[in-house]
Amino acid sequence: MVFLFEKTGDKSLMFGLNKLIPSESKFAFMDYRKIFILISIFLMIVSTSLLTFRGLNLGIDFTGGTLIEISTNNSNIAELRSILSSKFDDVSLQEFGNSKTIIIRLQNISNTESIETINKVKELISNKVNEFRRSEFVGPTISSELLFKGLQAISFALLAILIYIWLRFEWQFGFGAVVALAHDVIFTLGVLSLFKIDFSLSSIAAILTIAGYSINDSVVIFDRIRENLRKYKKLELPDLFNISINNTLSRTIMTSITTLLALSCLFIFGGEVIKPFAFAMIIGVIIGTYSSIFIAVPTLLIFKFRPQEEDN
Repeated sequence: MVFLFEKTGDKSLMFGLNKLIPSESKFAFMDYRKIFILISIFLMIVSTSLLTFRGLNLGIDFTGGTLIEISTNNSNIAELRSILSSKFDDVSLQEFGNSKTIIIRLQNISNTESIETINKVKELISNKVNEFRRSEFVGPTISSELLFKGLQAISFALLAILIYIWLRFEWQFGFGAVVALAHDVIFTLGVLSLFKIDFSLSSIAAILTIAGYSINDSVVIFDRIRENLRKYKKLELPDLFNISINNTLSRTIMTSITTLLALSCLFIFGGEVIKPFAFAMIIGVIIGTYSSIFIAVPTLLIFKFRPQEEDN
């Protein structure tokens, strides 16, 4: 289907295939910046509270121990927990994906996999399980190192992004980009905490990918702002920012939609192992698109900057 648009000014006709947003939209985003900033502050408070008091549901990668995935037609977690708790000091069970799949986590104190532990679990609950699907083991030393390296990777990535934006544009843009990135990361972690999604090495990969996606979106808008700062030297900054966002809005929305379509397919058809990664990415793409418009750009208004007047 082909949509027909009339271009303002020269009245020329522009054809676009499935064009969802006119290339010359005139949405006044900056008029609502205070409302969205207040909403974001509220979300940050909620997310920080969740992370502080509820914490992340750390996967076996970061806690260490043995993970066993089982399948059962009549999953009674309370009964299985009662059986295993009588033999093991630290055991947790949770449904995974559907009510027929259960994840069993056992904390180990040694650095070597205990085949006896796995065999003992199978012996205790074999009459209540249809299938033992998989078992994994991570030692406590390795898990602590993985957690530290993961947090280190996120910190270095954010620092590198700040330096890149500072060198590519100006330090004010770098500040706005990092504020938006921190907003995206904290919100995504808060959602993972709220829904008790497993936080594993794939989640670290998702966070780093979200940071890259968000900064890419912000850089496109920042680049147009820089061009318009030279072009409209007398225009008020809120109006100039509105023009810049509208100039790139079609690209931003279409990129986000196509990315979400791919991630939705991964989430629905990718299997249980990939679901935490796909879920984190879906949340990150949505909040990253939002923050590049309503957080990164409004933050620039704090500085009231203008480029130096060029000599005529």
